[in-house]
Amino acid sequence: MNPLLADLERLKTKLEDLALRMSDPKVISNRNAYQEIAVEHSRTSELVEKLNNLERLESEIGDCEALLEDDELKVEAKEEMASLEVQRDSLQAIIRKLLLPPDPMIGRDLILEIRAGTGGDEAALFVGDLLQMYMRFGERMGFGSSILSQSPSQLGGYREILVEVSGKQAYRHLKFEGGTHRVQRVPATESSGRIHTSAVTVAVMPEPDGIEIKIDPGEIRVDRFRSTGPGGQSVNTTDSAVRIAHIPTGLVVTCQDEKSQHRNKERALRVLRARLYEMATSKQQQEMASARRSMVGSGDRSERIRTYNFPQNRLSDHRIGLTLYKLDAIMQGDLLPVIEPLQADEEERLLNEVSKAAVASPKSLAGADS
Repeated sequence: MNPLLADLERLKTKLEDLALRMSDPKVISNRNAYQEIAVEHSRTSELVEKLNNLERLESEIGDCEALLEDDELKVEAKEEMASLEVQRDSLQAIIRKLLLPPDPMIGRDLILEIRAGTGGDEAALFVGDLLQMYMRFGERMGFGSSILSQSPSQLGGYREILVEVSGKQAYRHLKFEGGTHRVQRVPATESSGRIHTSAVTVAVMPEPDGIEIKIDPGEIRVDRFRSTGPGGQSVNTTDSAVRIAHIPTGLVVTCQDEKSQHRNKERALRVLRARLYEMATSKQQQEMASARRSMVGSGDRSERIRTYNFPQNRLSDHRIGLTLYKLDAIMQGDLLPVIEPLQADEEERLLNEVSKAAVASPKSLAGADS
């Protein structure tokens, strides 16, 4: 028996149960609960439909196998069987994708944090270049973006910048950007034409709902001060900038881009929630801190997920051994040739895990019942 079919009857029962729960007045009155069940019902329904088709194909292939013993019909049966096997293989690939565990973060807005690492002013300038790359990519994809906080550098770059990115597929496309990005190029300030190597760190933080992360007012300290621009020049004559310190974790967030103190505080709280959510999704704060260090590292040049070599017009993603000689286009926002291979690599790894689970225990295919 095809191991993918072992769970079909249980999935049919699960589908009936989900339909009953969707008709429960208590569930209908709870929008979040209803939406969650409706998504699972849709996913399970599609899976059952595909598995029913697979069961039919397996039956037809079995009938063809039986006809191979008939001298008069075996040629036709062999041709029909070959056609059915192609259909079966294609359908099995679709089913395995449906069996992949859904990423709970997909569909969320996110906060993109870009910081200068090793390399001084050149690293800060590259923060600005990466920001522009992501903003242009977002425009192509129809994402919305808004700068939450920024710390400009002397030469026009940024020591740090935080941007909110919104859109249904935003997290799915940007989730692999977290890590150290190394840049190799001749800085504009270099008169001898010598190539410098600098580094920038990127963190990708899915933005939680306010319901999920509640901040106790008694656990934060809010300081207000006057906003300043590059070089300490005042850009505001009122104390509108806000710094929020979360006492239990030691996290500190500063926002000063808005002229309104209320708006700066609102933005700072959103960034704080996202950072707290990073911690809350880990089993222990220490594990989360370790994972974050793994994502952004220390900003050292040797810790990198990707290298941008401008003299060679080359981008290399070291996680999957990807090399593209179209850095100029990528920096203009043409990021899909980089992102799609990363998505395919993750999908392949997850599919391998599903296949192993199918062999070891067919019951593990569809996950636990809702």
